[in-house]
Amino acid sequence: MSGFEAGDPFLADCPGRLAVELIADKWTVVVLYGLSRGPVRHGELVGLIGGISRKVLTQTLRRLQAHGLVRRRAHAEVPPRVEYELTALGATLIDPIHMLTEWARAHGDAVLDALDAGPEAVAYSD
Repeated sequence: MSGFEAGDPFLADCPGRLAVELIADKWTVVVLYGLSRGPVRHGELVGLIGGISRKVLTQTLRRLQAHGLVRRRAHAEVPPRVEYELTALGATLIDPIHMLTEWARAHGDAVLDALDAGPEAVAYSD
């Protein structure tokens, strides 16, 4: 018996699993962090993040917007100006993202060392 019960956060059809899958996407955490200091335009985010295509950024922003983490605000100006910002719900992820960032800073070298050593060295070092 696995010790898991229906409704555990990482089992199928659980809201917790949906949330983890959303934030586990390659660009989600980076985009959320990019929005953490206030409203940002699409082009500014592309420059800030680096390595993300405009298409992938648009897809990521739309998905985050659909899940209630990001708000898109179109200003009635000529030329049109669109900004993205975190919702109150999206802002609740910034502290956990900061914690992950600090963990990565503290343990990044160990992760790279394990990668360089290969899977055999990691398997026998436990």
